[in-house]
Amino acid sequence: MTDGKSENRKSETWIEAGLAEMARTGIEGVRVEVLAKNLGVTKGGFYRRFRDRAALLEGMLQNWRAGRIAAIERQTSLDGATARERLRALIALYSERMNTEGMAVELAIRQWARSDEAAATAVAGVDAARLQNVGQLYRAAGLPAEAADAQAFLFYCFIFGQSLLFLERGPRKRAQLIAKSAEKLLEEEK
Repeated sequence: MTDGKSENRKSETWIEAGLAEMARTGIEGVRVEVLAKNLGVTKGGFYRRFRDRAALLEGMLQNWRAGRIAAIERQTSLDGATARERLRALIALYSERMNTEGMAVELAIRQWARSDEAAATAVAGVDAARLQNVGQLYRAAGLPAEAADAQAFLFYCFIFGQSLLFLERGPRKRAQLIAKSAEKLLEEEK
């Protein structure tokens, strides 16, 4: 007899494999046969956990959405830091090291969202949580609500944009550009 935790872990394995394959090949590449081969198991294991591919895709979206929202809530929690310290730490977290797989998943889900309502809803929920949490940091740093929301929007334009731009520059020049840009995002309102 198997326990629920073991079954959940096995389902998670399929979901993680699906997200990794989506990052490599797009949503069209997420096929049961491909995932089974990648995992070194039979397709039967898939059908013991999911009724069909649509159920897997739904699980992938739920996993991604919940993970991204939990991450931004954790990353924006003050826990004794000031709002500006937390913003500075967030900028460093997202700009100092490239999470190429994470960015590939993000881009693949956003591409998928262009043609799928469920994916679009998941992306909208994650975006709203990100903007809300970072906006709260800017409000805690003293910005009025409207300015904080605008600054949070710029913050995310920077976070995602910098990961896609200027990759050909040397690491030192790129780091200098990111540091100067980050200063602008952390300036006190005049």
